[in-house]
Amino acid sequence: MDSRTGRLRSQGSAGTMVAIVGPSGAGKDSLIHLATQHFAGRPDVHFVQRVITRPADSGGEQHRGVLPAEFEAMREQGAFAVDWDAHGLSYGIPASVHEKLALGHLVVANGSRSALPHWAKAFPSLLVINVTASPEVLAERLVARGRESREEILERLKRGSLAVDGDYDVVTIDNSGALAEAGAKLISTLEAVLAGRARG
Repeated sequence: MDSRTGRLRSQGSAGTMVAIVGPSGAGKDSLIHLATQHFAGRPDVHFVQRVITRPADSGGEQHRGVLPAEFEAMREQGAFAVDWDAHGLSYGIPASVHEKLALGHLVVANGSRSALPHWAKAFPSLLVINVTASPEVLAERLVARGRESREEILERLKRGSLAVDGDYDVVTIDNSGALAEAGAKLISTLEAVLAGRARG
């Protein structure tokens, strides 16, 4: 996976940026959806809509789909707080998140483990939530997508690591079981961040 950054804006930040990362099949989008519903109506919690070079109706997360040329123009114009390339696509987090962070708010976004060094430069206060699941569960979920065989997926998972490498503040959530259980842990983690900010 190739990861790079565009124009990073390492601005002062009173709030916390939360990057939710994890392998395909871990259930990141489902967990983010649960958290979005839970915090609906809270003006100090924001869930970011990423800009991605794939159609908006391609399934999965809710995102803004743009053509590669438009993405490159946005990148050159400094429209992203951080951006990266992976699996033939480009991903960007809008620079407007800095405005929310400057207000002391909590901002949550779907991230990428390979791009975390760039996130750390862009966001002084960064919490990484690593969503994982057992290799067997990941394989079953990915088999259901019909792109690879179970054997191919398990072999690929054996070659990789589900851990986050680097000196980051990391919370790991195992989503091998019931979605509601992992969702409750994600929500409680975010509430703890909010409570800490309130005390501070």
